[in-house]
Amino acid sequence: MRAPRLVLPRGNLLDLRVAAPATAPTAAPASDPQARWRDLVDRRLPEAARARPDWPARLDQCFARILLDNACGGPWRESVGAPAWANLPPERLGLAIELGEAVLAGRADLDLLNRRSLLWRGRGRAPAAPDRLVASGGLLLRRWQRGDDAPFADLNADPAVMAHFPSLRSRAESLNEARAFDRRFAADGFGPWAVEEAGRFVGFVGALRMMRPMPFPGGERPGAGVEIGWRLARTAWGRGIATRGARAVLADLFERCGVPAVVAYTAEGNGASRRVMERLGMRPDGTFAHPAIPADHPLSRHILYRMDARDLREPDLPGGSA
Repeated sequence: MRAPRLVLPRGNLLDLRVAAPATAPTAAPASDPQARWRDLVDRRLPEAARARPDWPARLDQCFARILLDNACGGPWRESVGAPAWANLPPERLGLAIELGEAVLAGRADLDLLNRRSLLWRGRGRAPAAPDRLVASGGLLLRRWQRGDDAPFADLNADPAVMAHFPSLRSRAESLNEARAFDRRFAADGFGPWAVEEAGRFVGFVGALRMMRPMPFPGGERPGAGVEIGWRLARTAWGRGIATRGARAVLADLFERCGVPAVVAYTAEGNGASRRVMERLGMRPDGTFAHPAIPADHPLSRHILYRMDARDLREPDLPGGSA
């Protein structure tokens, strides 16, 4: 077998790439995510594209752009240095690989993924979205501002707030998450809204397209399902903010956005979030092991809730614990 030769990249995603040997290629080892990624975008997806004239991409750098942008929640260069395959956190690279595998298996809409990527890059017309929603009691849900960065980072570093997440967020991770949240509006017309109470940022309530393949009916196709969720500072607990905000979000999703159904899920032990889901009228629909959490982790097991547009309840009397 001839030794592989180094060639200069054709696109802007890789600094160096290794040309394929003359003999038939073998699959990259599952234990090496970087090798899997390069095999996926350099060989497998371009080869599959030859039989898919309906796909919007043909070249390796186009597939890499689409998958990386969707894994990062925006143009990938805004959150990671080049080459992305070497610098992405393992969890983000793993998500990009999952998306590519879903495209190959026919479980992900490459047109949808490409459209979101191009919208983030200023190409195409973004879905219209209001700047704010007003929930009952005058609670304000609005688009994200730079002044939210510090309180959001503090919220994500609070062990009580993050008790049902595998780890705390660093300030850099919080900043990337806030930017990705706001970019959801440009790609999808909806997203997680920043919550403001009495002029003060207290967290978020909103909805996201589920971009990770999830192990429950309706979650297998990345981008097809919509999840509603919330995360609030401790100072905002116990006053019905999550419930009031989520009702306003659900009404907007079902009416303006035409979303027919949503899901919500949380770790089985998160009783406070489960009570909010039940007050909203969501129905429990079994449990599942979260694919981003190790199977032996105490937070792995999640409970799933569902809601259709016709199930949206009128607001209850004031009160509640979230």
